[in-house]
Amino acid sequence: MDSYGTLNEVLVNLFRDVLEIEQKALSCSEFQDLTNNDMHVIEAIGMNEPKNMSTIARILSVTVGTLTIAMNSLVKKGYVTRQRGQTDRRVVYISLSEKGKAAYAHHAKFHQEMIDGVVNQLTEDELSALTKALACLDRWFREKEKD
Repeated sequence: MDSYGTLNEVLVNLFRDVLEIEQKALSCSEFQDLTNNDMHVIEAIGMNEPKNMSTIARILSVTVGTLTIAMNSLVKKGYVTRQRGQTDRRVVYISLSEKGKAAYAHHAKFHQEMIDGVVNQLTEDELSALTKALACLDRWFREKEKD
């Protein structure tokens, strides 16, 4: 198979498999009530200071309305807490509950294992080339997103 065919096959398989394997990693754990979408919202909220809905929506490239639906579910499941702003009560700040922080750490561990599984098999030059290639792919997607 030529380079184009190989790249096409690998990328198509990767995009499909990463989401599928992520979901399996969640379903085999205490976080089986989370979807991949939920996990990406939790990841966008992060472990640091609380974020407002607009900031999280911007990180995820979704509308605040779409995010509100996901957020309602995560609050109900106990992964996220909402708190009104002290100076402006109209602003709602979102942070992870203890359960949300545990889910975040579980997901981060999955990502660490995924990266380690690749990096441990590469030389420094191969790792550099892979990093450069994936950064180019990421840039291409970001530009397509703007179209």
